[in-house]
Amino acid sequence: MDLGQTVSRENMEIPGINLSASLKVKNVQEAPPKSLDLIKVLYLLRDPLTVSKMSLFFQTNLTGRHLFVLRKLLKRNKSGFVSSFLDYHAFLLCRDGKLTFYFSFLHHLRELADIAQIIDICAEKVIERPKYAPFLCEILEISRFPFLKERTSDDLIYAEDAINFLSCLGRLMKIPNPDIQERVVEMVQSFFSSEASKNQPEDNQIISPAYRLHLVERSDLPKLLVESVASLQHQPFIKLQLLETLQLLCSSSDLNCRSMLDAGAARTVCLHMNGADTPDQFLSCSSEILWILLESSGRDDTVEQLCSLDCVVSLKEAFSSVLALTSQGFDLQLRNQLLVFTTLIAENPNCPLIESLFAKQLLGYITLPELVTTSAQKLTHSKEDLKMKKLLLNLLILLSRNVAAVHLFREELVMVSLLRLANPPEKQPASPQSAILSQQEELQLQALETLATIVPVMLQDYMSCQGNTQLLLLLEWCCDARDRRKLQMQRCIRVLRAVTSLGEQAVNQDLSDQGAIHQLLGNARFNRSKMAAELFGSEGVEMVVRFLKNGSKNFYSGLGHNKLLISTIDCVSCIIGCSLTEDQFLGMDGVGLLLDLLRSSPRCVHSIILSILLDLCNNPNTRPLVLGWRDADGHTAPGVLLQLWREEEEELGVLRDENGGIIDPEKPLLTRFQDESSSLSFSANSPSAAVLETMENLRGKIYLLLSNLGFQDFPGLSVGDHVTLGIVKRYLDFKVCEVWNEIKNELSLDGVKPITSDENALCSISKTLTETVQSVMEEQSRVLEEQKQQEIQEEIRIYAEMKTHRTQQELAKKCWDNYVARTSNYNILKEEKAQRKKHLKSKPKPKEAVDDRRPKHFVTHILAVKTTDEPGPAGVDVSLSRTVI
Repeated sequence: MDLGQTVSRENMEIPGINLSASLKVKNVQEAPPKSLDLIKVLYLLRDPLTVSKMSLFFQTNLTGRHLFVLRKLLKRNKSGFVSSFLDYHAFLLCRDGKLTFYFSFLHHLRELADIAQIIDICAEKVIERPKYAPFLCEILEISRFPFLKERTSDDLIYAEDAINFLSCLGRLMKIPNPDIQERVVEMVQSFFSSEASKNQPEDNQIISPAYRLHLVERSDLPKLLVESVASLQHQPFIKLQLLETLQLLCSSSDLNCRSMLDAGAARTVCLHMNGADTPDQFLSCSSEILWILLESSGRDDTVEQLCSLDCVVSLKEAFSSVLALTSQGFDLQLRNQLLVFTTLIAENPNCPLIESLFAKQLLGYITLPELVTTSAQKLTHSKEDLKMKKLLLNLLILLSRNVAAVHLFREELVMVSLLRLANPPEKQPASPQSAILSQQEELQLQALETLATIVPVMLQDYMSCQGNTQLLLLLEWCCDARDRRKLQMQRCIRVLRAVTSLGEQAVNQDLSDQGAIHQLLGNARFNRSKMAAELFGSEGVEMVVRFLKNGSKNFYSGLGHNKLLISTIDCVSCIIGCSLTEDQFLGMDGVGLLLDLLRSSPRCVHSIILSILLDLCNNPNTRPLVLGWRDADGHTAPGVLLQLWREEEEELGVLRDENGGIIDPEKPLLTRFQDESSSLSFSANSPSAAVLETMENLRGKIYLLLSNLGFQDFPGLSVGDHVTLGIVKRYLDFKVCEVWNEIKNELSLDGVKPITSDENALCSISKTLTETVQSVMEEQSRVLEEQKQQEIQEEIRIYAEMKTHRTQQELAKKCWDNYVARTSNYNILKEEKAQRKKHLKSKPKPKEAVDDRRPKHFVTHILAVKTTDEPGPAGVDVSLSRTVI
């Protein structure tokens, strides 16, 4: 109904008691429309007579005057209003099949503050006097379009007014009037989607979409719309429109999501997602809103709001509704979205999934899906159904953290179903609902991953289902075609590891009785490289590298870091032997990390690190990595190894001079322990002291490691390193001769005299040792002598530089003294000048050089300036001062 018709009808119902008042009203109606001042309209609406208690006649008369003035206000085309809803439609002209919006009915930013006050007053009155509702509806119709601004600075000046105006329109949702509520929802949607018209006036311009979004973000409009959802319970059409509007708001910006979450948007939407008439539309729109809120920065708040019992029950009803509509072509993605929401809720240990019986319902689709007889709930071979099954299996992992869920698993026979899914696809029982082979393999992998988590909490059920037997059969099946079943083997090994890590003797004994050890270690079909790649894999390499990067700084902290470090270094042996994992380890700077640990870790870890490095040296890519390594102080790997050799010999009590050279030619490697046991005799079946020594210190491993590196072209070695390197090169020769000397000493202690040939051989070996030691000592002496000569030459060079510098200082001092003498004594200056003239006369002058002694002039300053009648520069007479040079 037109607002003008409403006002006319009201005036006809007013009794004709005061004729003058009636005439005034009539004259006002007949007068041409004028530009009304918004302040005057506010004064009229706030008139004490309007709000005071009076007779019904005066109330009706003032209401009619208010509506009449408001009607005139809507007629202000220039300021931005239309006369009525019908007039508004008259401004829509169809041109070229498109609707063109005239800008004469749009709000100006400068007027929004006053208009908001008018709307607030009318909103207060409309509850008792519904006749104000048409005006509010028309205001909302006008507000559907962007605001106008006259200047560019209006965006900043009237920003708060625009924000308050949008909040004012949002508060209209609290009025229990369907027309007003529907207009508010349409206003928000159109406010976002409206675009600037080509017929825009020259003196006005529409605010930009980005500015519109900024206004909505800072206003209370998103919160107010969320709070009004509950009031539309019995108005499904408007409620659906409101949900679509909320979807538009939250998808537009993250700030809107934050504002909506502060008003409890996730909980509100979840509780009202089940519509009676059109459940598919309600569910689709609500799930999209929840999905957007979860993808925003307020994911934790969204999950927390969904964890209430009411929301879980609502999700349960929605899931049942979706399953009932699946046969009617309902989008299966919506069903999976609800499962994703449920999975996120299950991450919270306090979620009421079990109390709401929602978990029990979902477990029915995990365990025995082939027994579901309802045609609407049968699962097909589609990708969405496969995704649903995998989501349900993942839900089991999350629910297993709850103690109450374990009892529910036992009731629903979850362990039986998981072991059935883990069986080879061709060995699974035939079923009309059996998936294709690729889907069965995916479910098999997911089931094995789930078993690795659930078996430790359901060990009794696992044993009652003969889980060990089934897993060993699965492992044997994987060995038949290893190229296609590597993932199955890896997951199967993880489940067995989870079972054995519990330390239950009966379980481990059962595995041993069934030949698990022989099956794991004795399978000849797999070579070491492929087996290591399958069982350890790239994930294991990344884990080892990550722990090696922690270093040894917390080794003695008492928090178990020492055990972690040693176990991590030991795990590197699982990488060695497989070319794939070795190359990955070397590519991730694994050798550098081991050398860093060798440099910084305590002595008890050095032996295992050197053993790992020795094994890695079988890879040809290791040598350049070792030689290219540098620590923070610039030390190289050979230098670090030689330093360890010196520290080890100092610990063992080996005799060395101050430079690290050999002192006793008869005992180049002899340790304190060997010297003390030299008078002892060992049995024939026990190793001697020389042999035992190689197993109890690091010298043998250092020798082998440097031998693999080549003993040459080592960068960054000092003189002491070269002296030590000469001993390391001959380590094996010294050790062999040392063993023969021990044999000779033992024969002497036992009173055994060797035959002539053996005695000659022993003498020859001793002589060879002495000659070898002498050659090493000579080499060490040569290196030290070269170093000494080099130091002498360096000293001579430094002294020469010092002498040259001293001579230059003396010359500079002499020159300065001469200069001071010339400037302080006139006689010396005259004598110096006379010598220069004599020297110049004695020199012959070249013919080309002609001494031009003519005087030269240059201008110093202007003396005077005179002007004449002549035009241009000729009329200026300048007098200059000149100086003769």
